[in-house]
Amino acid sequence: MNKRKKIWVLIIVILLAVTINLPPVWSRIDYHSRVIYRNVKYWLNPPSEVVFVPSSNEDGVSSTYAPAIIDSNTPTPVPPTKLPVKPARSTYEAISPPTPNPSPIPTYTPPPTPTPLPTYALLTGILCERQFMNNCGPATLSMYLSYYDWGKNQLTTGAAIRPNAKDVNVMPYELADFVNEQTDKRALWRYGGDLQTIKALVNAGFPVMIEKGFEPYSLRNDGWMGHYNLVVGYDDEEKSLTAHDSYLMSYPPWGGEISQDLWDTFIGFDFSFSEIEQAWRSFNYVFVVVYPPERENDVLDLLGPLATDEGACQIAYERAKQETTSLTDVREQFFAWFNAGTSLVCLQDYANAANAYDTAFAIYPDIQQDSRPYRILWYETGPYPAYYYTERYQDVIKLANQTLGAMAEPVLEESYYWRALSQYALGNTAQALADLRTSLEYHPGFALSTAKLKELGMIP
Repeated sequence: MNKRKKIWVLIIVILLAVTINLPPVWSRIDYHSRVIYRNVKYWLNPPSEVVFVPSSNEDGVSSTYAPAIIDSNTPTPVPPTKLPVKPARSTYEAISPPTPNPSPIPTYTPPPTPTPLPTYALLTGILCERQFMNNCGPATLSMYLSYYDWGKNQLTTGAAIRPNAKDVNVMPYELADFVNEQTDKRALWRYGGDLQTIKALVNAGFPVMIEKGFEPYSLRNDGWMGHYNLVVGYDDEEKSLTAHDSYLMSYPPWGGEISQDLWDTFIGFDFSFSEIEQAWRSFNYVFVVVYPPERENDVLDLLGPLATDEGACQIAYERAKQETTSLTDVREQFFAWFNAGTSLVCLQDYANAANAYDTAFAIYPDIQQDSRPYRILWYETGPYPAYYYTERYQDVIKLANQTLGAMAEPVLEESYYWRALSQYALGNTAQALADLRTSLEYHPGFALSTAKLKELGMIP
């Protein structure tokens, strides 16, 4: 090769290197390479084939499972003193071990004649955002804050609550914490929501953020996943809710893209009441409300019995318990039992929560394989504290191993955290420290792991 050709080759290599490293180009290359890697791994080892069998059911149970006995009025025994007392609660994962005689759950007496709501309401002024990959939480929260003229976008929310772009989920408590700590607004999150509560909040001027199950048409072969929507309206005559969906804004159901003319007048996507309720069930009807501090009493009044954590968790539990018997679809029964466990963890009744999760996992193999919600531990981690606080450490480790092992890349900080606690309880300090540090690699600053390392006298 002569000198001139070498120079041209060098120039081409430099231009390719510069082009590839341009953020818009690299983001596409990175995205598609990760998708290819994931698809190959899932083809070789389908995650839907992984079935968790709790130690209480190692003999195997399928369609003949025996439903767990749940009595939320039975006090949970105090966990042994060797279990750690964790930081103040921002999610059920940070609850300290329960006391022998928990305080009674507050009750709520509704007004004798509640004011009827109008049959239609729609909130406007939302700045729409198409989400980045796995960024529906930050994007939807950013859209929510735009309603209050926040002036920033998902780059700001994502940098704070999803500092690692490989993270696959943001928890509701993380969304609320961001609002409470980094804006001049307030936020709360609760389980046990319903359509009437959504309509009351929207009618009063408060959008509502919900997390729901999602099986997008453009990813039909990718299976069930979690997704956030921002509800901004309802129509009783059409029996529908209007919501902003950061994913569908990029891939609208009618194909193509949203045109600029439509974008300028876009008010959201319409979802039927029944569609929302079914999809919302898989996340225990969780919701987030953001509001100005001076309107906090208005929000609490509108929430009624959902105003307190305990009241909301009790309502969510009662609904889940009812749905375990009223629903006939196997996957919906799985979600109902899982929700019962999640609600009982919220109520700090870990023994009965573990029973409920055992029943959910016993049902799981009966779900048609291509419909199994194998990602559920990515978003809802209640089985970990339920098993941990009942000293079922091997179940925590086994569940974390299977959850992380079935991922294209094991990026779940919560799974590492709970596995670390269980390893430590079993005396495996080195493994515990390694897991805590790995959780911080995937989620820098993760509060629970940071606190645990400090408690052990280590530098996070």
